[in-house]
Amino acid sequence: MNTPVTSLPLPRWQERVARAFSRAAPRYDDLASAQRDIGETLWQTLPESAQHVLDLGCGTGYWTQRLTTHYPNATITGLDLAPGMLAHAQAQYGDAIRWQQGDAAALPLDDASVDLVFSNLAIQWCPDIGAVMQELARVLAPDGQARITTLLPGTLSEVATAWQRPEALLQTPDASAVQRAIQQSGLRLTQHACDQRRFFYPDLNAVMASIKGVGAQVARPNARLNRQALATAQARYESLRTPQGLPVSYHCLTLQLESAI
Repeated sequence: MNTPVTSLPLPRWQERVARAFSRAAPRYDDLASAQRDIGETLWQTLPESAQHVLDLGCGTGYWTQRLTTHYPNATITGLDLAPGMLAHAQAQYGDAIRWQQGDAAALPLDDASVDLVFSNLAIQWCPDIGAVMQELARVLAPDGQARITTLLPGTLSEVATAWQRPEALLQTPDASAVQRAIQQSGLRLTQHACDQRRFFYPDLNAVMASIKGVGAQVARPNARLNRQALATAQARYESLRTPQGLPVSYHCLTLQLESAI
């Protein structure tokens, strides 16, 4: 049986990310429609069978629980950096799943212990993509596979434009950097695809709720805005309005990887 999830000491940047996602946990599933849509595409690529499955960056456990249904005889682990997410997942889905706090760049797992890694929109939060790929290569068993979506530069560009803050853009490696990291890790890249997904919201409040609600906006010191700044940002965003609503773009990279062993 799982013990209650406890918070491990984390470096400063990881602590900020973990805190943001922990705060988001109670509302995450209600606001993560974009993430859910992207994950459904990844879900269609899953192999028929697996015995030891890792949901890397499991969040509130939505995909982890689905993995238990898809692979009813498998051992399923949900791993996330944010203890608040894991506590929420454990409370919702129970102890049949192993819930584990950990860093994708330093996985608390044995060598060659996993035959399938599923990871939907998680590894873009890791500053060292090379270390992530090295860890995946280490924990994947012979003939193991990974199914991953991550985000590319240009994601949330409309938000950055509206607020006139380039730092609103996620600082993600580009597709060529990810592919180099895969090659250096020894993993085999069997398929990949880059595409842009646009999602639409009725107003700026809904846009910002969708981003804050999924932890994608880490608080910065002195980030308070006055009414004039808010009005200006709203006007900029309104200039981007389409008949469907205010757009938010996600530039996605989908990867299918195999162990080289």
